[in-house]
Amino acid sequence: MSTFSTDLKLELIGTGEASGTWGADTNNNLNLIQQAIAGVETVTLSSGGTLALVMTNKAISNARNMVIKFTTASIAASTICTVPDSIEKFYIFDATGLTNPTNLTIKTASGTGFTLDAAKIYAAYSDGTNLKEISLDTLGGTVAAANITGTIATSQIADDAVTSAKIADDAVVAAAIADNAVVTAAINADAVTQAKIGDDAVGADQLANTAVTAGSYTSSSITVDAQGRITAASSGTAGASTVFFKDMRASSGTYTANPNAGKAIVYFRGAGGGGGGNLSRNNAPAGQGGNGAFGVYSIPLSHPYTAPYTIGSGGAGSSSSRQGSSGGSSNYQSGAITAGGGGGGQGGNQYAGSGAPPANSGALGGNLTAVQDYTVNPPLHPSPGSGTTQYAYLSQPQNATTFPGVGGSGGGAGDGVNNGNPGAGGSIVIFEDGLD
Repeated sequence: MSTFSTDLKLELIGTGEASGTWGADTNNNLNLIQQAIAGVETVTLSSGGTLALVMTNKAISNARNMVIKFTTASIAASTICTVPDSIEKFYIFDATGLTNPTNLTIKTASGTGFTLDAAKIYAAYSDGTNLKEISLDTLGGTVAAANITGTIATSQIADDAVTSAKIADDAVVAAAIADNAVVTAAINADAVTQAKIGDDAVGADQLANTAVTAGSYTSSSITVDAQGRITAASSGTAGASTVFFKDMRASSGTYTANPNAGKAIVYFRGAGGGGGGNLSRNNAPAGQGGNGAFGVYSIPLSHPYTAPYTIGSGGAGSSSSRQGSSGGSSNYQSGAITAGGGGGGQGGNQYAGSGAPPANSGALGGNLTAVQDYTVNPPLHPSPGSGTTQYAYLSQPQNATTFPGVGGSGGGAGDGVNNGNPGAGGSIVIFEDGLD
Protein backbone atom coordinates (compact mmCIF):
# COMPACT_ATOMS: atom_id res chain seq x y z
CA MET A 1 0.00 0.00 0.00
CA SER A 2 1.41 3.42 -1.01
CA THR A 3 2.28 6.13 1.61
CA PHE A 4 3.30 9.82 1.18
CA SER A 5 6.44 11.76 2.08
CA THR A 6 6.25 14.22 4.97
CA ASP A 7 7.55 17.41 3.29
CA LEU A 8 6.66 17.25 -0.45
CA LYS A 9 3.78 14.74 -0.22
CA LEU A 10 5.33 12.46 -2.87
CA GLU A 11 3.80 9.00 -3.35
CA LEU A 12 5.93 6.27 -1.81
CA ILE A 13 4.89 3.06 -3.70
CA GLY A 14 4.81 -0.03 -1.56
CA THR A 15 6.47 -3.30 -2.57
CA GLY A 16 4.44 -5.04 -5.25
CA GLU A 17 2.14 -2.04 -5.61
CA ALA A 18 1.15 0.06 -8.66
CA SER A 19 1.19 -2.82 -11.10
CA GLY A 20 0.71 -1.33 -14.53
CA THR A 21 0.77 2.27 -13.17
CA TRP A 22 4.21 2.38 -11.63
CA GLY A 23 5.63 4.46 -14.49
CA ALA A 24 2.84 7.04 -14.36
CA ASP A 25 3.08 7.34 -10.60
CA THR A 26 6.83 7.78 -10.83
CA ASN A 27 6.51 10.49 -13.48
CA ASN A 28 3.98 12.31 -11.27
CA ASN A 29 6.45 12.26 -8.38
CA LEU A 30 9.12 13.70 -10.66
CA ASN A 31 6.78 16.55 -11.66
CA LEU A 32 6.06 17.27 -8.00
CA ILE A 33 9.82 17.37 -7.29
CA GLN A 34 10.30 19.75 -10.22
CA GLN A 35 7.55 22.00 -8.81
CA ALA A 36 9.29 22.06 -5.42
CA ILE A 37 12.70 22.83 -6.93
CA ALA A 38 11.87 25.23 -9.76
CA GLY A 39 8.17 25.97 -9.73
CA VAL A 40 6.80 29.52 -9.65
CA GLU A 41 3.26 29.97 -8.34
CA THR A 42 1.38 33.26 -8.67
CA VAL A 43 -1.20 33.87 -5.95
CA THR A 44 -3.57 36.77 -5.24
CA LEU A 45 -3.95 38.34 -1.79
CA SER A 46 -7.10 39.85 -0.36
CA SER A 47 -6.45 42.95 1.76
CA GLY A 48 -7.32 42.24 5.38
CA GLY A 49 -7.80 38.48 4.74
CA THR A 50 -5.79 35.26 5.08
CA LEU A 51 -4.46 33.27 2.12
CA ALA A 52 -3.66 29.65 3.11
CA LEU A 53 -1.23 27.85 0.78
CA VAL A 54 -1.87 24.09 0.66
CA MET A 55 0.19 20.96 0.09
CA THR A 56 -1.93 18.04 -1.25
CA ASN A 57 -0.75 14.44 -1.43
CA LYS A 58 0.34 13.34 -4.91
CA ALA A 59 -1.12 16.52 -6.55
CA ILE A 60 0.17 19.80 -7.92
CA SER A 61 -0.27 22.33 -5.02
CA ASN A 62 0.63 26.02 -4.56
CA ALA A 63 2.47 25.43 -1.24
CA ARG A 64 4.90 23.06 -2.99
CA ASN A 65 6.38 25.66 -5.41
CA MET A 66 9.84 27.06 -4.77
CA VAL A 67 8.77 30.59 -5.67
CA ILE A 68 5.55 32.18 -4.45
CA LYS A 69 4.82 35.40 -6.33
CA PHE A 70 2.17 37.77 -5.02
CA THR A 71 0.22 39.57 -7.70
CA THR A 72 -0.14 43.35 -7.73
CA ALA A 73 -2.38 44.33 -4.82
CA SER A 74 -2.81 47.14 -2.35
CA ILE A 75 -2.56 45.84 1.17
CA ALA A 76 -4.56 48.44 3.08
CA ALA A 77 -5.05 46.38 6.24
CA SER A 78 -3.31 43.58 8.11
CA THR A 79 -3.11 40.56 5.78
CA ILE A 80 -1.73 37.02 6.36
CA CYS A 81 -0.33 34.32 4.06
CA THR A 82 0.29 30.87 5.60
CA VAL A 83 2.22 27.77 4.53
CA PRO A 84 1.24 24.33 5.89
CA ASP A 85 2.43 23.11 9.26
CA SER A 86 4.70 20.08 9.66
CA ILE A 87 6.65 20.44 6.42
CA GLU A 88 10.29 21.38 6.04
CA LYS A 89 10.91 23.43 2.92
CA PHE A 90 12.79 26.39 1.40
CA TYR A 91 10.77 29.27 -0.13
CA ILE A 92 11.33 32.42 -2.15
CA PHE A 93 8.55 35.05 -1.80
CA ASP A 94 8.33 37.75 -4.49
CA ALA A 95 6.52 40.84 -3.07
CA THR A 96 7.78 43.36 -5.63
CA GLY A 97 4.28 43.92 -6.99
CA LEU A 98 2.68 44.87 -3.67
CA THR A 99 1.58 48.27 -2.40
CA ASN A 100 1.83 48.76 1.38
CA PRO A 101 3.77 45.48 1.80
CA THR A 102 4.41 46.22 5.50
CA ASN A 103 0.82 45.12 6.16
CA LEU A 104 1.62 41.54 5.06
CA THR A 105 2.81 38.79 7.42
CA ILE A 106 3.97 35.35 6.08
CA LYS A 107 4.05 32.46 8.57
CA THR A 108 3.15 28.81 9.17
CA ALA A 109 -0.51 28.03 9.79
CA SER A 110 0.00 27.58 13.54
CA GLY A 111 3.45 29.06 14.13
CA THR A 112 5.27 32.30 13.57
CA GLY A 113 6.82 34.03 10.59
CA PHE A 114 7.87 37.54 9.59
CA THR A 115 6.36 40.81 8.40
CA LEU A 116 7.61 42.43 5.22
CA ASP A 117 9.45 45.75 5.43
CA ALA A 118 9.45 46.65 1.71
CA ALA A 119 8.25 45.55 -1.72
CA LYS A 120 11.20 43.20 -2.28
CA ILE A 121 12.06 39.48 -2.72
CA TYR A 122 12.44 37.45 0.49
CA ALA A 123 14.05 34.05 1.24
CA ALA A 124 12.73 31.87 4.07
CA TYR A 125 12.50 28.28 5.22
CA SER A 126 10.00 26.32 7.27
CA ASP A 127 11.38 24.06 9.98
CA GLY A 128 8.04 22.29 10.35
CA THR A 129 6.92 24.65 13.12
CA ASN A 130 7.81 28.24 12.18
CA LEU A 131 8.74 30.13 9.02
CA LYS A 132 12.11 31.86 9.34
CA GLU A 133 13.31 34.70 7.13
CA ILE A 134 16.83 34.48 5.70
CA SER A 135 18.08 38.11 5.86
CA LEU A 136 21.52 39.67 5.46
CA ASP A 137 21.97 40.18 9.18
CA THR A 138 21.52 36.42 9.78
CA LEU A 139 24.08 35.36 7.16
CA GLY A 140 27.68 34.65 8.03
CA GLY A 141 30.76 35.60 6.06
CA THR A 142 32.14 38.94 4.88
CA VAL A 143 31.20 41.20 1.99
CA ALA A 144 34.19 43.09 0.61
CA ALA A 145 33.83 46.85 0.10
CA ALA A 146 34.62 46.44 -3.61
CA ASN A 147 31.55 44.21 -3.95
CA ILE A 148 29.14 46.81 -2.52
CA THR A 149 27.49 49.11 -5.03
CA GLY A 150 24.62 51.57 -4.79
CA THR A 151 23.54 53.49 -1.69
CA ILE A 152 23.39 52.21 1.86
CA ALA A 153 20.36 53.75 3.61
CA THR A 154 20.69 55.14 7.13
CA SER A 155 18.25 52.52 8.43
CA GLN A 156 20.67 49.79 7.29
CA ILE A 157 23.50 51.07 9.48
CA ALA A 158 23.48 50.04 13.13
CA ASP A 159 23.72 52.80 15.75
CA ASP A 160 27.25 51.84 16.79
CA ALA A 161 28.47 50.52 13.41
CA VAL A 162 30.53 53.56 12.34
CA THR A 163 33.40 54.11 14.80
CA SER A 164 35.86 57.01 15.01
CA ALA A 165 38.60 54.91 13.43
CA LYS A 166 36.47 54.54 10.28
CA ILE A 167 36.12 58.31 9.76
CA ALA A 168 38.93 60.12 7.94
CA ASP A 169 40.26 63.33 9.48
CA ASP A 170 38.85 65.50 6.71
CA ALA A 171 35.74 63.43 6.02
CA VAL A 172 33.19 65.47 8.02
CA VAL A 173 32.61 68.85 6.37
CA ALA A 174 30.35 71.65 7.63
CA ALA A 175 27.64 70.82 5.06
CA ALA A 176 27.43 67.28 6.48
CA ILE A 177 26.61 68.46 10.02
CA ALA A 178 22.92 69.07 10.70
CA ASP A 179 21.73 72.05 12.73
CA ASN A 180 21.88 71.30 16.47
CA ALA A 181 23.74 68.05 15.74
CA VAL A 182 26.76 68.90 17.90
CA VAL A 183 25.68 68.71 21.55
CA THR A 184 27.52 70.12 24.54
CA ALA A 185 28.85 66.71 25.60
CA ALA A 186 30.60 66.38 22.23
CA ILE A 187 32.66 69.55 22.71
CA ASN A 188 35.89 69.44 24.74
CA ALA A 189 36.13 71.94 27.57
CA ASP A 190 39.05 73.74 25.87
CA ALA A 191 37.84 73.33 22.27
CA VAL A 192 36.20 76.75 21.86
CA THR A 193 39.01 79.29 21.85
CA GLN A 194 38.74 83.09 21.63
CA ALA A 195 39.67 82.98 17.93
CA LYS A 196 36.59 80.81 17.25
CA ILE A 197 34.14 83.31 18.81
CA GLY A 198 32.86 85.89 16.33
CA ASP A 199 32.46 89.57 17.14
CA ASP A 200 29.12 90.23 18.92
CA ALA A 201 28.53 86.45 19.12
CA VAL A 202 28.19 86.35 22.91
CA GLY A 203 24.93 87.97 24.04
CA ALA A 204 23.29 88.49 27.42
CA ASP A 205 21.76 84.98 27.37
CA GLN A 206 25.24 83.42 27.12
CA LEU A 207 26.59 85.21 30.21
CA ALA A 208 26.37 83.52 33.59
CA ASN A 209 24.43 85.35 36.29
CA THR A 210 26.37 86.95 39.14
CA ALA A 211 25.16 87.60 42.66
CA VAL A 212 24.05 91.11 41.72
CA THR A 213 20.28 91.71 41.74
CA ALA A 214 18.99 93.33 38.56
CA GLY A 215 17.75 96.89 39.12
CA SER A 216 18.71 100.56 39.29
CA TYR A 217 21.21 101.82 41.85
CA THR A 218 21.72 105.41 42.98
CA SER A 219 24.96 106.82 44.35
CA SER A 220 26.21 103.28 43.84
CA SER A 221 29.05 101.31 45.34
CA ILE A 222 30.12 98.58 42.88
CA THR A 223 32.70 95.75 42.78
CA VAL A 224 34.19 94.61 39.44
CA ASP A 225 36.16 91.37 38.92
CA ALA A 226 39.15 90.85 36.60
CA GLN A 227 36.82 89.92 33.73
CA GLY A 228 35.00 93.23 34.00
CA ARG A 229 31.83 91.75 35.52
CA ILE A 230 29.98 93.59 38.29
CA THR A 231 29.91 91.16 41.20
CA ALA A 232 28.41 93.44 43.87
CA ALA A 233 26.36 96.64 43.84
CA SER A 234 24.47 98.67 46.40
CA SER A 235 22.83 102.07 46.59
CA GLY A 236 24.53 104.70 48.71
CA THR A 237 23.78 108.14 50.06
CA ALA A 238 24.60 111.18 47.98
CA GLY A 239 27.32 113.37 49.41
CA ALA A 240 26.99 117.08 50.00
CA SER A 241 26.83 119.13 46.85
CA THR A 242 28.22 122.60 46.28
CA VAL A 243 25.75 125.41 45.54
CA PHE A 244 26.96 128.28 43.34
CA PHE A 245 25.57 131.81 43.34
CA LYS A 246 24.00 132.69 39.97
CA ASP A 247 22.20 136.07 40.18
CA MET A 248 20.37 138.51 42.44
CA ARG A 249 17.84 140.99 41.04
CA ALA A 250 15.36 143.57 42.25
CA SER A 251 13.99 144.21 38.76
CA SER A 252 12.29 142.10 36.06
CA GLY A 253 14.38 139.93 33.71
CA THR A 254 15.00 136.39 32.39
CA TYR A 255 16.94 133.59 34.07
CA THR A 256 19.06 131.44 31.70
CA ALA A 257 20.47 128.34 33.40
CA ASN A 258 24.04 127.15 33.16
CA PRO A 259 23.83 124.05 30.85
CA ASN A 260 25.76 121.96 33.40
CA ALA A 261 23.51 122.80 36.34
CA GLY A 262 21.23 120.07 37.71
CA LYS A 263 18.78 122.33 39.54
CA ALA A 264 18.16 125.92 40.51
CA ILE A 265 17.63 127.16 44.06
CA VAL A 266 15.37 130.22 43.79
CA TYR A 267 14.69 132.69 46.64
CA PHE A 268 11.62 134.66 45.52
CA ARG A 269 9.78 137.53 47.19
CA GLY A 270 6.94 139.95 46.57
CA ALA A 271 7.17 143.66 47.41
CA GLY A 272 6.40 145.12 50.83
CA GLY A 273 3.38 147.36 51.45
CA GLY A 274 3.79 151.06 52.30
CA GLY A 275 3.47 152.24 55.91
CA GLY A 276 0.36 154.07 57.12
CA GLY A 277 0.38 157.85 57.75
CA ASN A 278 -0.57 159.89 60.78
CA LEU A 279 -2.31 163.17 59.91
CA SER A 280 -3.29 164.49 63.35
CA ARG A 281 -1.88 164.92 66.77
CA ASN A 282 -2.02 161.48 68.13
CA ASN A 283 0.21 159.49 70.38
CA ALA A 284 -0.59 156.27 68.45
CA PRO A 285 1.77 155.45 65.59
CA ALA A 286 0.47 154.32 62.19
CA GLY A 287 0.67 150.70 61.06
CA GLN A 288 3.66 149.10 59.30
CA GLY A 289 3.13 147.83 55.76
CA GLY A 290 2.92 144.04 55.28
CA ASN A 291 5.92 142.02 54.06
CA GLY A 292 5.92 140.46 50.61
CA ALA A 293 5.50 136.66 50.43
CA PHE A 294 8.84 134.83 50.50
CA GLY A 295 9.63 131.21 49.53
CA VAL A 296 12.60 129.04 48.61
CA TYR A 297 12.21 126.68 45.61
CA SER A 298 14.30 123.75 44.34
CA ILE A 299 13.67 123.51 40.57
CA PRO A 300 15.03 120.60 38.46
CA LEU A 301 16.50 121.87 35.19
CA SER A 302 15.89 120.45 31.73
CA HIS A 303 18.19 122.14 29.24
CA PRO A 304 18.06 124.53 27.57
CA TYR A 305 16.26 126.26 30.42
CA THR A 306 15.07 129.89 30.56
CA ALA A 307 12.48 131.48 32.81
CA PRO A 308 11.16 135.07 32.61
CA TYR A 309 10.25 136.81 35.86
CA THR A 310 8.74 140.10 36.98
CA ILE A 311 9.55 141.77 40.30
CA GLY A 312 6.89 143.75 42.19
CA SER A 313 7.48 147.33 43.26
CA GLY A 314 7.21 148.42 46.88
CA GLY A 315 3.99 150.08 48.04
CA ALA A 316 4.02 153.85 48.66
CA GLY A 317 3.84 155.12 52.21
CA SER A 318 0.77 157.17 53.18
CA SER A 319 0.97 160.96 52.91
CA SER A 320 -2.39 162.43 52.11
CA SER A 321 -4.29 159.29 53.06
CA ARG A 322 -4.23 157.32 56.24
CA GLN A 323 -3.35 153.89 54.69
CA GLY A 324 -0.24 152.96 52.72
CA SER A 325 -0.36 151.27 49.28
CA SER A 326 -0.06 147.50 48.87
CA GLY A 327 3.22 146.08 47.51
CA GLY A 328 3.35 144.58 44.00
CA SER A 329 3.34 140.83 43.37
CA SER A 330 6.35 139.07 41.82
CA ASN A 331 5.81 136.43 39.10
CA TYR A 332 8.17 133.61 37.93
CA GLN A 333 7.82 131.73 34.63
CA SER A 334 4.25 132.74 33.74
CA GLY A 335 2.73 131.94 37.10
CA ALA A 336 4.81 128.90 38.09
CA ILE A 337 5.55 130.94 41.24
CA THR A 338 3.63 133.99 42.48
CA ALA A 339 4.76 135.89 45.54
CA GLY A 340 2.09 138.36 46.64
CA GLY A 341 2.88 141.84 47.88
CA GLY A 342 2.25 142.94 51.46
CA GLY A 343 -0.77 145.02 52.41
CA GLY A 344 -0.61 148.78 53.11
CA GLY A 345 -0.26 149.91 56.74
CA GLN A 346 -3.23 151.51 58.55
CA GLY A 347 -3.26 155.18 59.55
CA GLY A 348 -2.31 155.87 63.14
CA ASN A 349 -5.06 158.40 63.90
CA GLN A 350 -7.66 155.64 63.86
CA TYR A 351 -6.10 153.98 66.86
CA ALA A 352 -5.16 154.96 70.32
CA GLY A 353 -2.64 153.62 72.72
CA SER A 354 -0.24 151.20 71.03
CA GLY A 355 -1.24 152.20 67.52
CA ALA A 356 -2.15 150.29 64.37
CA PRO A 357 -1.07 146.63 63.93
CA PRO A 358 1.18 145.60 60.98
CA ALA A 359 -0.61 144.89 57.72
CA ASN A 360 -0.92 141.32 56.41
CA SER A 361 1.96 139.74 54.49
CA GLY A 362 1.52 138.58 50.90
CA ALA A 363 0.87 134.90 50.05
CA LEU A 364 2.72 132.41 47.83
CA GLY A 365 0.99 130.75 44.86
CA GLY A 366 1.66 128.93 41.57
CA ASN A 367 2.17 125.27 40.58
CA LEU A 368 5.65 124.83 42.10
CA THR A 369 5.97 123.78 45.73
CA ALA A 370 8.27 125.74 47.97
CA VAL A 371 11.04 123.95 49.84
CA GLN A 372 10.42 126.48 52.60
CA ASP A 373 7.54 128.94 52.93
CA TYR A 374 8.08 132.14 54.92
CA THR A 375 4.65 133.74 54.62
CA VAL A 376 3.69 133.76 58.30
CA ASN A 377 3.11 137.12 59.91
CA PRO A 378 5.44 138.30 61.34
CA PRO A 379 7.69 136.55 58.79
CA LEU A 380 10.22 133.90 59.65
CA HIS A 381 13.53 134.05 57.92
CA PRO A 382 16.02 131.38 56.78
CA SER A 383 19.36 131.14 58.44
CA PRO A 384 22.33 129.16 57.08
CA GLY A 385 21.91 125.40 57.64
CA SER A 386 18.54 125.57 59.40
CA GLY A 387 14.96 124.68 58.47
CA THR A 388 13.89 122.04 55.92
CA THR A 389 16.12 123.41 53.15
CA GLN A 390 19.85 122.92 52.76
CA TYR A 391 20.12 125.95 50.48
CA ALA A 392 19.46 128.77 52.99
CA TYR A 393 21.95 131.55 52.40
CA LEU A 394 20.28 134.83 53.29
CA SER A 395 19.38 136.00 56.75
CA GLN A 396 16.65 138.46 57.70
CA PRO A 397 18.20 141.84 58.53
CA GLN A 398 16.34 143.93 61.07
CA ASN A 399 16.66 147.09 58.96
CA ALA A 400 13.60 146.98 56.67
CA THR A 401 15.13 149.37 54.18
CA THR A 402 18.02 147.02 53.38
CA PHE A 403 16.11 143.76 52.76
CA PRO A 404 13.91 143.53 49.66
CA GLY A 405 10.22 142.86 50.16
CA VAL A 406 9.92 144.19 53.74
CA GLY A 407 6.96 146.51 54.38
CA GLY A 408 7.54 150.23 55.08
CA SER A 409 7.21 151.49 58.64
CA GLY A 410 4.21 153.66 59.58
CA GLY A 411 4.25 157.32 60.51
CA GLY A 412 5.10 157.95 64.16
CA ALA A 413 3.01 159.70 66.84
CA GLY A 414 3.32 163.42 67.51
CA ASP A 415 2.20 166.81 66.27
CA GLY A 416 1.77 167.46 62.56
CA VAL A 417 1.96 165.14 59.56
CA ASN A 418 3.96 161.95 59.90
CA ASN A 419 4.13 160.12 56.55
CA GLY A 420 4.53 156.35 56.26
CA ASN A 421 7.67 154.92 54.69
CA PRO A 422 7.47 153.09 51.33
CA GLY A 423 7.70 149.30 51.23
CA ALA A 424 10.78 147.64 49.74
CA GLY A 425 10.51 146.14 46.25
CA GLY A 426 10.42 142.41 45.59
CA SER A 427 13.52 140.38 44.70
CA ILE A 428 14.88 137.15 43.22
CA VAL A 429 18.11 135.40 44.25
CA ILE A 430 19.25 132.33 42.26
CA PHE A 431 21.78 129.65 43.11
CA GLU A 432 22.67 126.65 40.95
CA ASP A 433 23.47 123.11 42.11
CA GLY A 434 25.19 120.16 40.38
CA LEU A 435 28.09 122.01 38.80
CA ASP A 436 30.84 120.20 40.78
